[in-house]
Amino acid sequence: MTVSGKDSAPEAMIEADGLSKFYGDFIAIKDVSFRIPRGEIVAFLGPNGAGKSTTMKILTGYLAPSEGRALIAGHDMATDRLAGAERLGYLPENGPLYPDMTPRSLLEFFADARGLSGSRKRERIEAVVKQCELGSVIGKAIGKLSKGYRQRVGMAQVLLHEPDVLILDEPTSGLDPNQIREMRETIRKLGQRKTILLSTHILQEVEAMADRVILISDGRLRFDGTPGELRRDGRGLDERFHELTRSA
Repeated sequence: MTVSGKDSAPEAMIEADGLSKFYGDFIAIKDVSFRIPRGEIVAFLGPNGAGKSTTMKILTGYLAPSEGRALIAGHDMATDRLAGAERLGYLPENGPLYPDMTPRSLLEFFADARGLSGSRKRERIEAVVKQCELGSVIGKAIGKLSKGYRQRVGMAQVLLHEPDVLILDEPTSGLDPNQIREMRETIRKLGQRKTILLSTHILQEVEAMADRVILISDGRLRFDGTPGELRRDGRGLDERFHELTRSA
């Protein structure tokens, strides 16, 4: 296993400390540890069923670990989830978008749920509508929008409360090439100010966006390093991915 993590990096914004999750005899993940400091875009890479979604659900507090701790901005997501959630934006692969609502009504709903009100609520809705380029569809039913626009609505909802940390699960899944390009550009811009963990099994995402790669397979950490380190000895990402997941 190749692990060259950044344990000495200051101010870990995302931290997995010996995370394991068991379902009876089935091991979903086992002893997964990494630290992500402020201002990194990290690709969380692995084949389908590797344990990526389980790890992210534990990091966001949606699942409790069987062993270990998950921390967001220093807050233990098992014991201090509300404080951690204030610093976190989570975009699941199939987010909770209500098809009969418009982007505006959805954003107003989530703003209320986040405790935003008055001028602050109006300012944040206007800001994310502009940031995610939703102006042309703001009054249309979400169920009638393209997958690309639905992803933008999901991202706008995630950004409403100005989180420091973003955890994104397959944000380009199902998008056409132009929509993928737009989403990648949005993520790169966000990465200038925020810490981002980006789950993907698409190797092009690594090349396009990531400062660092964490690779998981069969529920265990297999690699933690830069994209350049992953392409060791001049081999391509696809060859290294196959090598690390095949030998797991």
